[in-house]
Amino acid sequence: MLRPRILIGDDHRLVAEGIAKLLQDDYEIAEIVEDGWGLVSAAERLKPDLILADITMPLLNGLDACEKILKAGKAPKIIILTMHHDAIYAVRAFRIGVSGFVLKNSASLELLTAVKTVLSGQTYVSAQMAAQLQAFSQGGNAELEETKNLTPRQREVLQLFAEGHSAREVAEILHISVRTAENHKAHIMSILGANSTAELIRCALRLGLISN
Repeated sequence: MLRPRILIGDDHRLVAEGIAKLLQDDYEIAEIVEDGWGLVSAAERLKPDLILADITMPLLNGLDACEKILKAGKAPKIIILTMHHDAIYAVRAFRIGVSGFVLKNSASLELLTAVKTVLSGQTYVSAQMAAQLQAFSQGGNAELEETKNLTPRQREVLQLFAEGHSAREVAEILHISVRTAENHKAHIMSILGANSTAELIRCALRLGLISN
């Protein structure tokens, strides 16, 4: 009997290998990738049954990468596996269509259950997040609204500039012109009310696009 195939996206190699070791007795580990664009490419190439993805990854964050994968057509089940405890990330993850949200600090206890639950067609969220999600549903959140004001392409551009890439490098990575990259940056700064690259970086940190 074929074992379900799992693709892991995490830029911390030792963490990813620990996750793989935890799962390898029951599942086939298709591949480990370390950036968001690599995750998108590997998902298309390998057609896994399940993806485990961190949020904060280079070049393209995990949530935007998963959104691209889910919009591509026949998509695998996805579990977000992250250190981010803020409910805003779980809310956005479930809105784009992922099936599970697990905190890394509880992964050794919850991950096997989460994988089994999601592969059976159900959703799973870490117990630590349940109360936060309930509280979040009872009120608004400015950060989530701020994220919704940016298009997927604008989030990609924001992340790349915040990571320190030049306009030319952003253009090369996204296959757009330098002028288009610069125009995107200017528009993003206007939307977010940022007056400098330093303020853009602070916005990207706040939105979980990059880590400290």
